Amino acid sequence: MSSAFATTLPAAARAAQVASFDSTKQNARTRRAVRRSDAQDGVRAASKQFFGARVAEFSAQQQLKHARTQGRVEAVSTPAQAPSSAESSSSGSGGKGLKVAIAGAGLAGLACAKYLAELGHTPYVYEARDVLGGKVAAWQDEDGDWYETGLHIFFGAYPNMLQLFKELGIYDRLQWKEHTMIFNQPSKPGTYSRFDFPDLPAPLNGVVAILGNNDMLTWEEKIKFGIGLLPAMVLGQKYVEECDELSWTEWLRKQGIPERVNDEVFIAMCKALNFIGPDEMSATIVLTALNRFLQEKKGSTMAFLDGPPTTQLCEPIVEFIESRGGKVMLDKPLGEIELNEDGTVVTGFKIRGVKGQPDERVEADLYVSALPVDLMKLMLPEKWKPMPFFKKLDGLEGIPVINIHLWFDRKLTDIDHLLFSRSPLLSVYADMSNTCKMYEDPDKSMLELVLAPAADWIGKSDEEITQATMDELAKLFPDQIPHKAKLLKSIVVKTPRSVYAGTPGRQAFRPSQETPVDNFFLTGDYTFQKYLCSMEGAVLSGKLTATKIHKMKTSAGSSFEPPYAIHQ
Repeated sequence: MSSAFATTLPAAARAAQVASFDSTKQNARTRRAVRRSDAQDGVRAASKQFFGARVAEFSAQQQLKHARTQGRVEAVSTPAQAPSSAESSSSGSGGKGLKVAIAGAGLAGLACAKYLAELGHTPYVYEARDVLGGKVAAWQDEDGDWYETGLHIFFGAYPNMLQLFKELGIYDRLQWKEHTMIFNQPSKPGTYSRFDFPDLPAPLNGVVAILGNNDMLTWEEKIKFGIGLLPAMVLGQKYVEECDELSWTEWLRKQGIPERVNDEVFIAMCKALNFIGPDEMSATIVLTALNRFLQEKKGSTMAFLDGPPTTQLCEPIVEFIESRGGKVMLDKPLGEIELNEDGTVVTGFKIRGVKGQPDERVEADLYVSALPVDLMKLMLPEKWKPMPFFKKLDGLEGIPVINIHLWFDRKLTDIDHLLFSRSPLLSVYADMSNTCKMYEDPDKSMLELVLAPAADWIGKSDEEITQATMDELAKLFPDQIPHKAKLLKSIVVKTPRSVYAGTPGRQAFRPSQETPVDNFFLTGDYTFQKYLCSMEGAVLSGKLTATKIHKMKTSAGSSFEPPYAIHQ
């Protein structure tokens, strides 16, 4: 019997959010202007209702968790007073470490805290929910099965993320897959087409991979695509950044690359990169990914984590932070950023009390927001809203994402890799019983799939989403679905506002990590760094924020070289 659980928002907020996502269907040039309509104000109000309800919703879900996971949460969420500056450890500059309050325990917030602790400061992280990870959070149901916010892939071109794994001593938790990209073939249901990368230097291995695939592109298309890519490969990141005013489709046309290349390859790739199609996606995002994949020998190799990100990645970061005197606390939602009279200095974080706990006020030397951009906009103090730096945030808007988990009574595939579905409904998927050690099952499949674009689906019921997904799977596995394989259960996870939508012109709206407010910083994948809206971007932003704090707020100065590499 099929069952469904979902992380979702209240019906009224959902309806307003879905209405707001209709704006993504406008053409690229219209979307480049920052919209500030009454409708958007309504969406902000509905979003505030959604974010305020998140804690209660996730608390209810956590009752389904396995006992050992509950024990970990209780241990982390014990409140603690931040120590005085005199009690903080010494920094790398030889002075006293700083107390830093960080709102948000996603990858960016945790990475920021980790590197601050490494530099001798004392970070205190306040997370609204009762689970670590933000956009990589995971939970267990009553059967002990894990389900996640998204299907998370670690690429060889993620140097800061891979360095973090090594620093934590958990690099062996990454399960590297064969160096290939596998696409379903809609015209031949149940079959696949591959781009196999040989053991050759870059970019030769990528060229051979493209030339060796004769299922999806003709030789003429391959040659025109290769010639079209030359400016990005030769001129580098400066050229890539300048292409942000173009959608990927517009860039292809400008380079004289046949439209069919989009249909065969890049609709699927764009949906995997940012959950939208090539007509909407900035050319900068695709070119950045292609540059990394083609110019680094193992840039496009993929790894799955051996288990849920919450326990396998986030908890080791917390252990590092707390071993250095910091603290990570759950069920501690930021209620207000408190300011001095003229709004030029943060005087404290007001933390809302949940689960019967009272509100509390947190004071620190410095303050960091590691909140998603949409929530950060909602939390902006009134005195900051007219400031040009913070007004830029209106140009960034999170995109809806739906992650679907389906458990079957038998094996549907033995492929141990990420698959590009090329489906109009779905983006990428994987059989996690093959790809992930902790989810391994030799007899049954657990498919994790990403529905994208999700704007038209975020307001639909879990049953509708599951049925539509099963209809698509019948095309991908015609020998198994709908007659042989039985669906045992399903879990749908909805994220109404995930990473920012990478539409043309967004680069100009991405803020720096330092702000005009002297003791307030930002971190998050939406802040400016070249890895854009990704796990790598989140980790890099956290590292950049920590390093800038140390350089700007201690005697170390701008010439300080951190004890860790920063790959940009």
